[in-house]
Amino acid sequence: MNRFFLTAALTFCASVSSGAPVLMTPDWMAQACEAWNKNPILTSELAEKWVKNDKKRGYKIVHMYRTDCGEGAPVEMKIESKDGQAMCTYGGKPQNTPDYDVDYLMHAKSDRWLEMGKGEYGPMKAMMFGRLHFSGPMMEAMSVMGPFEQFLLLVGEVPSDSASCPAGN
Repeated sequence: MNRFFLTAALTFCASVSSGAPVLMTPDWMAQACEAWNKNPILTSELAEKWVKNDKKRGYKIVHMYRTDCGEGAPVEMKIESKDGQAMCTYGGKPQNTPDYDVDYLMHAKSDRWLEMGKGEYGPMKAMMFGRLHFSGPMMEAMSVMGPFEQFLLLVGEVPSDSASCPAGN
């Protein structure tokens, strides 16, 4: 058997047998929400000004999807101020319509998400080179680049299978 095909088959089997959810599915986003809450940079450095810029709704929304899989199955993260912390209170299928004066939409190709998740480059480079597409309050995002980078690293921290697209695409 060709060495390339054998390696590809073993890699695929390992990702399937790992039981990891498909990247950017509701199951994956629920785990990303848990990871957010364990990250002191996200929970504390976004607790003062960022999370409170919510048009008095009491929450901020982040929608995400993998560009190469299509925009038909985004996932949502809901962030609220709880006990002086910016806490993720929901991760899954979209339940809210974002208001891009205060909320965010991000999408990138799967390989770019994985690169950002490994820390190969941060959000500034990702946006400057068109690797991460972004809607939302740009000046606010620029003011929280450290936490924004931590957010992108969640993609690498939360186990996932990127060999297939989320259902519905």
